[in-house]
Amino acid sequence: METQLLQRLKILPPERVAEVVDFVEFLASRVQRAAAAQRLTDAMARLDALNLPALSEDEIEDEVQAARLQRRA
Repeated sequence: METQLLQRLKILPPERVAEVVDFVEFLASRVQRAAAAQRLTDAMARLDALNLPALSEDEIEDEVQAARLQRRA
């Protein structure tokens, strides 16, 4: 399969090779997004399993501000 693909790529004009590269990058990004979505789903399930009380809007704002301050330091 790899050899056939390389042979076909060699006969394509440069603009078509660029399209192939774009398509391969698109496919790779879909795989990466799917993996990230799965990691997020897993993390949310683990967090939910902790049965922690929900944060208030004020607590969320405090956390955001603390993170911003820490990032600037």
